[in-house]
Amino acid sequence: MAGYQAPLRDMHFVLHEVQRAASLCLAMPATAELTTDLMDAVLESAAQLATEVLAPINRSGDEEGCRFEGGRVLTPAGFQQAYKAFADGGWVGLCGDPAFGGQGMPKMLAVLVEEMLMGANTSFALYPILSAGASLALARHASDELKALYLPRLYSGEWTGTMCLTEAHAGTDLGLLKTRAVPVEDGTYLITGSKIFITGGEHDLSSNIIHLVLARLPDAPAGPKGISLFLVPRHLPDAADQRNGVSCGAIEHKMGIKASATCVINFDGARGFLVGEPNKGLACMFTMMNYERLSIGLQGLGLAEHSLQTASAYARERLQGRATQAPANPMGPADSILVHPDVRRMLLGIRAELEAGRALAVYVASQLDMAHFHQDARVRERAARLVALLTPVAKAAFSDRGFEGCVQAQQVLGGHGYVREWGLEQNVRDARIAQIYEGTNGIQALDLAGRKVTRDQEGLLATLYEELEVFMDTVGGDSVMQEFLSPLQKNLKEFRSVTAWLQQAAATDPDETGAASVPYLRLLSQLLYCFMWCRMVVAARDGLARATGDRQFYEDKLAIARFFMVRMMPAALALSAEIKGGCATVMALPADRF
Repeated sequence: MAGYQAPLRDMHFVLHEVQRAASLCLAMPATAELTTDLMDAVLESAAQLATEVLAPINRSGDEEGCRFEGGRVLTPAGFQQAYKAFADGGWVGLCGDPAFGGQGMPKMLAVLVEEMLMGANTSFALYPILSAGASLALARHASDELKALYLPRLYSGEWTGTMCLTEAHAGTDLGLLKTRAVPVEDGTYLITGSKIFITGGEHDLSSNIIHLVLARLPDAPAGPKGISLFLVPRHLPDAADQRNGVSCGAIEHKMGIKASATCVINFDGARGFLVGEPNKGLACMFTMMNYERLSIGLQGLGLAEHSLQTASAYARERLQGRATQAPANPMGPADSILVHPDVRRMLLGIRAELEAGRALAVYVASQLDMAHFHQDARVRERAARLVALLTPVAKAAFSDRGFEGCVQAQQVLGGHGYVREWGLEQNVRDARIAQIYEGTNGIQALDLAGRKVTRDQEGLLATLYEELEVFMDTVGGDSVMQEFLSPLQKNLKEFRSVTAWLQQAAATDPDETGAASVPYLRLLSQLLYCFMWCRMVVAARDGLARATGDRQFYEDKLAIARFFMVRMMPAALALSAEIKGGCATVMALPADRF
């Protein structure tokens, strides 16, 4: 069984040679001192943590799982020690506000760290990633008093954080939630209600857990416009560490991520503190959600990387059959399964989508960084438009394609992929949830096709088109680039055509948006992956032109790019045809016949 190894060379390539992170950091005062050497040091330290501390307890954590005893949740053996090492290393506050003890690192660096954590041990990674998200919401929206009290302890890992949205009757439609918040004379609120599916809602890793809870004030408007956000600690730090009215009612018994505690959390008159303005809770929470959805998409990338490493190592060693031309291993009883074209197809497909996904993750993260840190308001606004458009695409594409990559890697191993010994059956189970939580991928697709496209009032698509066109104009004079640019140009033209069709069709039949949404998101992700491969080709050709370093690395990048363009981009034509097929066949069968 191959252990997880952080793909540092590929990460350096995407961060430095494709995204040119150091130059971008230099353009933003808050990150101007972040050098290439410092970023590499962070990545190398994260890789050591992932491979030496987290990966060794991944399988045992899955087998033992979390235990619920007497209202307490106990994490598997080794998790407390691993969390202490993680917190002591300052990793929780990697992107935190330096004014409160955070390190102020950009998201484009953090996404690579998060990918490593997810690939090494997804269940463990979810605890600190939720803390980082909760910290972000507090840093952007909480009062100075709350920030001063809570952020340093969250960044240090002494306390951990959650977000409490879902109720038994209110999942996607948060406007239905019933949790109540009653104001009291001292300016705090008493929170009463029950939340389900709360990641890290109770555990033994930290001394306190800080819940960010969506609830309704007594006079709140109905629906989503009447939701406020509250900070509700498990223990009240200003009252001699008194236990608040917060308890865990149960933990879920799940298909995967078994070492991550997924809890029912009950609030019984728990004291809470308003974050942001009354009835503006969803806006505050979505500050966090853009970052969290990208992080959850990285779960798919990390697990696909781990699965690819396992499948590639297996394929090199597994002897079965002979090559069709001549034996590749004439002195042995059989050739490795890498002589078989279909095995190569599966491995190349996983790699092509994984590497494009990683490049897109860094690209989207760079837009998040510019939207927050850049000193030019026009740059911030433009980046914010791209973030709004691309966040649902990234979350859904990474988790969908990552899960598919895990399944394909499992297929390479045949029967060995189905048994526990090689670890791929766990990766498949752990990857599956990323398509469901943080907003199902169907909801991400509906958000894209509906709010972001058919009702686009902010010019989101126009900003993306401009980005693509500037790139194509910049490299279009290079004749050698045409084999890569041609699929990008062709598919951009087709995507524009499909978008125009959808906007027109949805104007007369609103069901067209929902019927088209999932293939439409897939089509856009295909275009974006093509864009990322073109950017990587430019960087790889630059690397070859320097005539230094690892030529084979850059030549491999060109080979994978060609595979993607020839073997994978044609899928866009089928997606286009599916969308233009319309909603009639989708809506024809009466509901009582399902």
